[in-house]
Amino acid sequence: MIPLSVLDLAPIPAGGTAPSALRATLDLARRAEELGYRRYWLAEHHLAPGVASSAPQILIAAVAAATSRIRVGSGAVQTGHWTPLAIVEQFGTLDALYPGRVDLGLGRSGQRRAEAARRAEAARRSDAPPPPPARAAEVVDGLLIPAPFDVARLATSPAFGLHGALLQQPGAESPDFADVVDDIAALLDGSYRTPEGHEAHPTPGEHADVELWILGSSGGQSAQVAGERGLPFAANYHVSPSNVLEAVEAYRAAFKPSATLDEPYVVVSADVVVAPTDDEACVLASPYPLWVHSIRSRLAAIPFPTPEDAAARHWPPEDWDLVADRVDTQFAGSPSTVVSGLETLQRVTGADELLITTITHDHADRVRSYALLAEAWGRG
Repeated sequence: MIPLSVLDLAPIPAGGTAPSALRATLDLARRAEELGYRRYWLAEHHLAPGVASSAPQILIAAVAAATSRIRVGSGAVQTGHWTPLAIVEQFGTLDALYPGRVDLGLGRSGQRRAEAARRAEAARRSDAPPPPPARAAEVVDGLLIPAPFDVARLATSPAFGLHGALLQQPGAESPDFADVVDDIAALLDGSYRTPEGHEAHPTPGEHADVELWILGSSGGQSAQVAGERGLPFAANYHVSPSNVLEAVEAYRAAFKPSATLDEPYVVVSADVVVAPTDDEACVLASPYPLWVHSIRSRLAAIPFPTPEDAAARHWPPEDWDLVADRVDTQFAGSPSTVVSGLETLQRVTGADELLITTITHDHADRVRSYALLAEAWGRG
């Protein structure tokens, strides 16, 4: 069986607090190490009352200090909010403190925001051409590939402009993602030079023993950059399930062997909830649609609701349309049910590793989910 890893957002449950969520992350990281998970990644989310992972670089240090063997890292640094030098110095410091255990995952955030804004503006113009017909959902060798969600819809949210204003300096524009990755790689390996011949040597940072990763949600630039530079690639089935196959195919098609990898290495993420029975898992997962709806309607994850909150929610069709692709591709069930689903995901995508993200209202249920999955996966 291929390795399993953890992606954590430090979720805040309804009635909980950010400090308690961060303590729960440290507890889960210790348990994940004991259970044999390969790596523990922290996401970067901002202005979300239900997510405490807004400063993952700091949280990575805390997780590394609370553990001793498991790899720790970012899933992913939103490169539109940081300069390459800042990223290299931050992760160089982490590597200096916890050598040989740090993963630097990079995401294409600022560029995607600008592209979504342009698409939304084009759609508002009276002379804009009609959008192409949406691709229908399909099942590929047992794996559901849902109809795509149009992320340009998020650009119409009032929070969209506020996020951009607060996360970047006034007038700042995100550079091309390929240039960002190249600058980070050059600062890490000591080869950074400007066209005029000036050098830069970050300390800590230069020659840091960090693993450089690219995360992506489509077959676009992220997959292309990862492949062309011979870097490992993480495809987001849990965020953008409709695009996972094109993402891994584009990465493999673009791959060129490098000093890092001789052949492609793909991680695929999945939303998972495991409980002793299918019925119990479905109850624990029932607040998930409410949580996803808050992200896609207001760009701000709410504190994760209780199953009782979920049971009281009436779902108009237009609200369900916002969340259906992610809810339908969540793996919730007994250990055998979830293992079967994850085996299908691995087989269809050819993943070399699976990245598991689990959110439940009660921390004990989340820890149990990871434990049940690790045990069942090991038996497989």
